[in-house]
Order: sequence, then C-alpha cells, then structure tokens
Amino acid sequence: MCALALAAVPAWAAPADPAQQSYADAWWTGPLVAASPSALPRGHFLVEPYLYDVVAYGTYDSQGRRHAGAQTDDVRSLSYLLYGLTDRCSVGVLPRFGYNAGGEGTHSTSVQAGDLSLHAHYQFLRFREHHWPPALALVIEETLPTGRYDHLGSHPGDGLGAGVYATTLGIYSQRYFWAPNGRIVRTRLDASYTHSNRASLRDVSVYGTQAGFQGDAAPGDSIVIDSAWEYSLTQSWVLALDISYERDASTHVTGQNTATGAPPTPVRMASGTSTAWALAPAVEYNWSGNVGVIVGTKATVAGRNASAQLIPIVAVNWVR
Repeated sequence: MCALALAAVPAWAAPADPAQQSYADAWWTGPLVAASPSALPRGHFLVEPYLYDVVAYGTYDSQGRRHAGAQTDDVRSLSYLLYGLTDRCSVGVLPRFGYNAGGEGTHSTSVQAGDLSLHAHYQFLRFREHHWPPALALVIEETLPTGRYDHLGSHPGDGLGAGVYATTLGIYSQRYFWAPNGRIVRTRLDASYTHSNRASLRDVSVYGTQAGFQGDAAPGDSIVIDSAWEYSLTQSWVLALDISYERDASTHVTGQNTATGAPPTPVRMASGTSTAWALAPAVEYNWSGNVGVIVGTKATVAGRNASAQLIPIVAVNWVR
C-alpha cells in the first residue's frame, strides 16, 4: 500500500503553491504502532510512555485450543526512553509493566514488571526535501527475561515475562508527500523479525504448565509488518492510521509432570502458527514540535490461532 501511494503521488516535488503546507507548519507525535526511523540529534533524548488495555475475546491455550467464551482484560505500559548518542545513532531502554485484571479466574496480585528491552537505532539514510528516497534506519533490540514467567504458584496472573532472550532486527522507513488539498501526509513502513532462545520452566508458568512441571519452552519466531499514515489536519491536530500484519511461529513446550505421588508424565504442547491483521486509528494533538499526545484504539481481527482484541491506547511524546 505504501509503495502504491508513493508511486501515485510526486512526493519528492517541493510545494510551489503557497496554499501547500510547509514542513515547519506540521507537528507530529507519531502513529500508535510504527516507530520512527529518525535518529535523535546528539545529546537529545525522547521519553514516550504508552498505557493500554488489552481486551481479548476468545483465548487460546498452549495447545492452540480456543476457548470461545473466555475474555481477558490486561492493563499494560511500555515506555521508550531513548538518547541521541550521535546524530545518526540512538540508544535506549524499553521497560514494561502490567496488571492482569482477570481471565479464567486469574488476576495479578499487584502491578508487575515485564521484560526489559535494550534498543539501538542507526539511521543510514535521511529524507531530503526535493528527493524521492525515504528516511531509512536499521534497528536492533535485545529483550531480557526480567519479568516473572514460572514458579507462579496460585497466582498465574503475576506472570508478565516470557523467560527468554529475544533478538529483534528491524528496518524502518519514512517519507512525506502532499495531499491534493495541500496538506502534508507522513508515511512509515516498518518490518521486523524476532528470534527467541529457549526458556527453562518449573511448575506453573505463562506457557500453561501446571504445578510439578519440569521442562522448557521454545517460543516461535515472529514477523511484523506495519504501514502507517498520518494526515496533518492543522499544525497541532493529526489523524493517524496503522495497518499491521503479524505472523508468529508455533511455540513448543516439552517436559514432564513430576507432581508428588504420581509417576512422571510426559508433556508436549504446541500453540500452532498464528497470524493476525490489525487496524489502529488514532488522533494526535501537539502542543509544540517537541510535545504531543496520541489517543486511539488498535483492533485485531481474530485470525489463525489468534484472538480478536480491542486495545485502547494513550501515549505522550516528549523530545528534548
């Protein structure tokens, strides 16, 4: 979709008509999903906390079985804390927190910490006015297993981690063009691939294992592609839309149940490959070119081994 739009509009042509919006007149917060390829200037930093509520309709167990009547309601936060190491390289951390409000009789005992991601971002191509090539960046993230994921006892809702080291490689792009009415449209096209190692599991875990289990889990690799569009309605107000696709390979759990008083029982579970499409419309309001807020909802259509989800989201973006 992004490629078709860029082919149809002379995006590299500078606005010759005074009625066309200038770059300086457009302030942005960014869409809900697609991240920016632009590196922070050296010595500057970005703080962008997200708060969202994941409401899933119909859940899947670790063997890929769908429970049609089940519904979960999980509150989450994800924050981007980035620093401009050079004019082309940004680094930072992405902490996560959450609270499981309930689902099949489970809930968190308190707000829990999730897994922490380390972020490095190198912009090797900048967007230049009058030129066609978009801004391009290579991104690498390493997620550390800092959140609880097993030994959960009678509180499985306290598990917010995956228990694995996960490496994500991504390529992000961004460019601008003018709509027929002269307003600026900003587009992004991001693609990422994530590979995880194995997690050693004991007892009750986020992978659906029970008390007495000993074994491990191997999360499947993941691919995410997102196309985002932002329309500068006024200098402060922006309309945004993300269209995303995600494919997750099957997660495998192997081991044995060694509950007291019973002989060891082999356990083998597989979630099956899952695919899902999502739309995320949003509205941005920017107080300046450095501070803005975005409010919207990400709606995921139920797909293969994937629940339908409705996720209200609010985020604040501050660059200094």
